[in-house]
Amino acid sequence: MSHSGADTLADRLKRSLRYDQKRDDNDNGDVNKPDFREIDLGLGSGSPVSPLRPNVQVATSSRSSSSSSSSSGSFSGRNDQNPVAKKSASGSTAANTTNSGELSGSGHNSPTYSGRVKKQPVTRGSESGGSQLIYSGGGSVSSPPANVLPAGNICPSGKILKADVSAPRSSRPDVLGTGRGHYGHGSIMRGGGSVKFDAGGSSGVAGNSRAGVLAGKGVMSGGVDGEEMKRLGNEEYKRGHFSEALSYYDRAIAISPENAAYHYNKAAALIGLKRLGMAVRECEEVLRLDPGYVRAHYRLGSLYLCLGQVDNARRHICFTGIQPDPIELQKLHAVEKHLSKCTSARRIGDWKVVLREADAAVASGADASPQLFACKAEALLKLRQYADAELCISNIPRVGTSSLSCSQNKFLGMLSEAYILLVRSQIEMSMGRFDSAVTSAEKAAQIDTLSAEVSALLSNVRAVARARARGNDLFKSERFTEASAAYGEGLRLNPSSSVLYCNRAACWYKLGQWERSIDDCNQALNILPNYTKALLRRAASNSKLERWVEAVRDYEVLRKELPNDNDVAEALFHAQVGLRKSRGEDVHNMKFGGDVELVSGLEQFRAAISSPSASVVHFKSASDLQCNQISPFVDTLCSRYPSINFLKVDVRDSPGIANAENVKLVPTFKIYKNGSRLKEMICPSPEVLESSVRHYSS
Repeated sequence: MSHSGADTLADRLKRSLRYDQKRDDNDNGDVNKPDFREIDLGLGSGSPVSPLRPNVQVATSSRSSSSSSSSSGSFSGRNDQNPVAKKSASGSTAANTTNSGELSGSGHNSPTYSGRVKKQPVTRGSESGGSQLIYSGGGSVSSPPANVLPAGNICPSGKILKADVSAPRSSRPDVLGTGRGHYGHGSIMRGGGSVKFDAGGSSGVAGNSRAGVLAGKGVMSGGVDGEEMKRLGNEEYKRGHFSEALSYYDRAIAISPENAAYHYNKAAALIGLKRLGMAVRECEEVLRLDPGYVRAHYRLGSLYLCLGQVDNARRHICFTGIQPDPIELQKLHAVEKHLSKCTSARRIGDWKVVLREADAAVASGADASPQLFACKAEALLKLRQYADAELCISNIPRVGTSSLSCSQNKFLGMLSEAYILLVRSQIEMSMGRFDSAVTSAEKAAQIDTLSAEVSALLSNVRAVARARARGNDLFKSERFTEASAAYGEGLRLNPSSSVLYCNRAACWYKLGQWERSIDDCNQALNILPNYTKALLRRAASNSKLERWVEAVRDYEVLRKELPNDNDVAEALFHAQVGLRKSRGEDVHNMKFGGDVELVSGLEQFRAAISSPSASVVHFKSASDLQCNQISPFVDTLCSRYPSINFLKVDVRDSPGIANAENVKLVPTFKIYKNGSRLKEMICPSPEVLESSVRHYSS
């Protein structure tokens, strides 16, 4: 190549340089910047830095070089980078000469280059430069001696990149490479630059932000490797910190998603957190990655057994080629036996046996099976233990997100999730939650479209809901006989609905058939013992039949549950009056919601406190400040507790009563019943007074 004499060395280098700006698939578009300071080139002075001594022979291209003694090393950091011409010590150029200082990152100088980087292990060189680094290009390179500097590093601007021996090393921290590039085991990414040697002879591999580095068995990313994350997770797991352990295992999996051991450890943490469904999914992933992972088979079989899925459990506990755990095998046989008996008893409607065998299966090892708890709830429902059935279905184990094999498991002839919803729908119906019952049945039908039992339940629930709606419309139209027939049709389809019984009882009450009303209220209360409306209608029906004892008992229960309900208070008062009249007591002075009765004579006082019901007497003085302050509260208590007789005695106007009752201070309150004093309070607070009144009102 000929050039004019006016050309400078820099001009010739610029023209000979062919710097391709395009990046291969592993690059991120940023230009690599070697960690060297740039210096301007002088005119015809040659290379300003010393050449590397040829330590290692690297394969060259098939085309021979025109000069075998090139003075400067070169580096190709990309798979598609063109070779850079070198200026020899005599001024000639060599286009394809490979020297001892060259790291063939692209493999262009190798006759076996195939266009793809072959992953090979790389060992980190020591400070003495004695260890060998094996890179993906196929050649091997040793670190140069400590007193030798790199030379001839050329950047696109035409300037030579010179190592400054005196300059301190970059303060940027060492980080582990990330991305899709493969650099071998233990390679460290420094800053964001290219492969370089420093003056001390140590080596560092640097690249763009998408370059990845293999470390040990896992890919190192962001300065962290999967094995370290697993170790930290194991430490947290041993301490019982399952959430923290799970977080570390997740990070390990993010670094190396194909590592079966990481998924296996994650399953253990999920078991500790009671997320058994998710643990099943992780164990299945382990076996997808490594079908012969024996411990994963054991763990998955144990999980399936806890979930009551004996077929799935057997497939892993008795996996071909491994010795079954005798304890797990014994548990498997026990659970299978109890489930078989449970299925047979349910088929013939023997619900006591169903309940017993379901409990036995849970005790034998299937203690996290939602289906078995649903089976217990169904048996309790059929045995008319409604409150226990609702409690059981409410406490059903929540095992977390289920895997596909969990969701497709069958129980009692239908898909497991559909069976749970079927039982829930029946319990919702018995509690009178018709809309929820229909929703649960519809979900069950969507999950198991082939189950005849689920289809029959959905049809039944919808029919009951329609009957109830029709009965409500007829009741509002005061067509009570037709309304009772509509509710009866709903009860024929579902005889465990407390609401339908209570609604039909309201029809009987309106029709004057109080005995039938009481019977239906009893049925409703057997299903739902604290059903307020059923208690009200039964008490009202008993009052119509003048069954005062039963009426007062129901109203007193309601009075405690509804202390601010004035209608209930008045109904209780009238029932108490009726009860006293039936016993022949004098009740002519009793009236609901009356004022506190003023007593002035001793005989009147003695007659009043002789009542079989409690009487509260307020001894007061019109001139006393405390008496005047508490008197309005006594008036409130009189209306709030109508079954109590409230009396007041002015000790100045009636000194005979005060002396007879030995009242020295006011305000004083005394409670009497049948002429006997039950309690005495001197200057009580409003809270203490009401507490005592409430106690004697029941």
